[in-house]
Amino acid sequence: MNLGVRESVAQARGVLRLIQGKDVLPTLVICPSFTALAEVRKVTARSRIELGAQHVGPEREGAFTGEVSAQQLHDIGVQYVIVGHSERRKIFHEDDALIADQLKAAFTAGITPILCVGEDSAAQVMHALRHLVVPRRARLIVAYEPTWAIGTGNAAQPADVVTEHKLIRDALKDLKLDEQSQIVYGGSVDAENAYSFLREPEIEGVLVGGASLKIHEFQGIVGAACDVIAAQQL
Repeated sequence: MNLGVRESVAQARGVLRLIQGKDVLPTLVICPSFTALAEVRKVTARSRIELGAQHVGPEREGAFTGEVSAQQLHDIGVQYVIVGHSERRKIFHEDDALIADQLKAAFTAGITPILCVGEDSAAQVMHALRHLVVPRRARLIVAYEPTWAIGTGNAAQPADVVTEHKLIRDALKDLKLDEQSQIVYGGSVDAENAYSFLREPEIEGVLVGGASLKIHEFQGIVGAACDVIAAQQL
């Protein structure tokens, strides 16, 4: 949730200004609240910023008051959706079965899911995906987010994240999803520590929470990603 429509649009415009004139850019996905999606889409439509949602209902259609389906998200231009975030697991008691249904809904609608997993990351990946038939051309992002690091200002150590990402990668290989997947880190990522994560080959991106609400912090994170890309091209 977090920002309202006006604030979300202002933030999107700030990100647009931030990337103006940059030739080398990472993939940038912003995930505003449901009520802001359509307005933010107007701002980002002709840019290199991609649009994501914070939640998706598991059903394709029907009488499910209050839910938003993957197809409805797709219809307004949403390309990514966060699934299984620790806050939703904890507060709304979303379990592996529901998360698997949400993943299926996203894949069916042609949306790339960002599957969030915590300390028991490899097991959560297996439970969410083992019974799914993932389309061959579909993409999956797995975000490792240790719950103790979310919103606390205490990020995990890059070496520990690398170890966890290797376990997740092994699980994805067992599921034959390795080549379709990207693994990112989330948990108190900010402008100061982003480079230390992104320079590790096993950490293929970051899922940014509170720091994304401050444009100067987000600028630093994008700058760190650009520096890593530039170094890789040398």
